[in-house]
Amino acid sequence: MTIIADHPRPERAGILHLGLGSFHRAHQAVYTASAFAASGGDWGIIGVASRSRTIVDAMHAQDLLYSVATISPDSTSLTVPGVHTDAFVGAEHPERVVAQIADSGIRIVTLTVTENGYSYSAATQHLDLDDATVRADLGGGAPRSTIGQLARGLQARAAAGAAPLSVLSCDNLSANGAHTEKLVREFLQALPHAEGADALTFLDQAVTFPSSMVDRIVPATTPELRDRVSTLLGARDEIPVPAEPFTMWAIEDRFAGGRPAWEAGGAVFTSEVGRYEQMKVRLLNGTHSLIAYLGALRGVATIPDAIDLDDVASAALSVLRGEYEPSIEVPSGVDIREYETQLFERWGNSALGHRTSQVGTDGSVKLRQRIPEPAMLALSRGEMPHLIALTVAGYLSCIAPLAGFDPGPHAAAMTDAARERLTALAVTARNGRELARRVITELQLFGDGLAGHDAFIARVGDLIDTIQRQGVSSAIADAVAASQTTNSSLTSAKEMQP
Repeated sequence: MTIIADHPRPERAGILHLGLGSFHRAHQAVYTASAFAASGGDWGIIGVASRSRTIVDAMHAQDLLYSVATISPDSTSLTVPGVHTDAFVGAEHPERVVAQIADSGIRIVTLTVTENGYSYSAATQHLDLDDATVRADLGGGAPRSTIGQLARGLQARAAAGAAPLSVLSCDNLSANGAHTEKLVREFLQALPHAEGADALTFLDQAVTFPSSMVDRIVPATTPELRDRVSTLLGARDEIPVPAEPFTMWAIEDRFAGGRPAWEAGGAVFTSEVGRYEQMKVRLLNGTHSLIAYLGALRGVATIPDAIDLDDVASAALSVLRGEYEPSIEVPSGVDIREYETQLFERWGNSALGHRTSQVGTDGSVKLRQRIPEPAMLALSRGEMPHLIALTVAGYLSCIAPLAGFDPGPHAAAMTDAARERLTALAVTARNGRELARRVITELQLFGDGLAGHDAFIARVGDLIDTIQRQGVSSAIADAVAASQTTNSSLTSAKEMQP
C-alpha cells in the first residue's frame, strides 16, 4: 500500500522552505496543510534540505508524503500533511535555491536552519564577515550560506521585477524577523561596487521580514517508531516524525505577497510576538536545557526520566519561577500558571522519549539565546541567578569536563560546534573557576554581557567543582537551597514594604 494524504494537495508552490528537517515537517507543514484544507490557494511547499539527502530521497520515494505521529502517554495518532510539491538538497543545487527565491510564484520563504545557520557573530550580533562561507558568497558564484542565498535570491528577484516577498524565520533567535533582515542587508551592503544597491531598494519596497515564535517538541525518529507507524498507517513510512500534542505558532502579520490561512491550524497572529518568544525561549527552552544537562549528568537518557527525579524537578521549578519568569512580559490572554503546568506535562510525556543528548546538543548557540538577559536582569537587582549558573556549570561539565571527570555517555552523545575549543580550555584549567572565567570572559561564549560579572563567573566555577568533586546531586541541592533562600528573602522584603 502507498501513503495517502489527509486532504487534497496543492498543485503549485507559493512557499520555499529552507531547512527540511523534522521540526518543519511536524510544525509549519502541518499548519499549512490545515490552511490549504480550509481555504485552498497556491500554497504548496518546496522543501530544501541543507546538506543531507536522507529526507529528500525518502520523500521522493514516497510521493513527497510522510506521516506525523502525535504521541501522548495514552495514544498515538497519525496525520499525513501532503503539502510539499518538491524537495531538493541546497548544497547540491545552490543555484536553484537562488532561482526559487527569485521565482514570482514563491511569495514566502520560511526558514528552520537553527541558530547556527545565520552566519552571525555572537559577540557583535552582526554578519560574520570573517566566516569563510560568507566571504566566498560575497565573492560571487552560487552561494552556500543561508544569508548569502537569501541576498542573492533577492538580487535576482529585483532584477526580474518579481512580485513582493516575505521572509519568515522560524528559528529561536531574538526578534528573528528583524535579525534576519539585518543580516541580509549587511550582506548586500558588503558587496563590492554597490552591487547590492538594486536589491536593497527592492527590499525596502517589496520585502517584509515578519517575526514568529514556534513551539513543538519533536524528538528524533527511531527504528521502533518507523515500525510502529508503518503498522498503524498500513503502509511503509521511512521518515515519520514523532511530535508531542502541544503546538504553538505566534506570527507577526506582515506579509508582502499574501499568506496561507494558518490560523485555521491554530496559529496566532499578534503584535506581541516578542513576548511569546521570551516566554518560550526562557521558560521552555532555558529550563529544558537545565533538565537535559542535569539529567545527562545523573545518567538518564530521556527528558521524562530526568524530570521524574525529584531534585531535577525542583531545580526546573526554581529556575522557571525564580529566575526566568521575572525576566518576561506575559503575552495578553496567556495564563502563565496554566502555561507552566503544561510545560511540566510536556517534559513528563514518557511516550515521547525526548533524549537528554538531543536537547543538550548545540548548547554554545542555544544558551546564548536563553540565559544572558535573564541572568543580567537578576544580577542588576542584586540577586544571584543560582540555577542559571547551574545551567552553565552543567553544560560545561557535559561538553568540556575538567580533567579526571567523566560526565557519562549521554553527555558524550551531545554534539557542539564549540566542543573542541572548550575542551582545550578545560584540559589546562586548574579548577572550575578558571574554566568558567576562560569561557565566559575570555571566549565570551555567551556574549559580552556576562563577561564582567565576576560573582556570576565564580558561582558557575564553584558549581563545576561541586559537580566534579561531590556529584551533580550535591550541586543541585546547593543551587536550589541558595535560590530558595534568595526568593524567601525577597518575599519577606516585599511584605515589609508599605
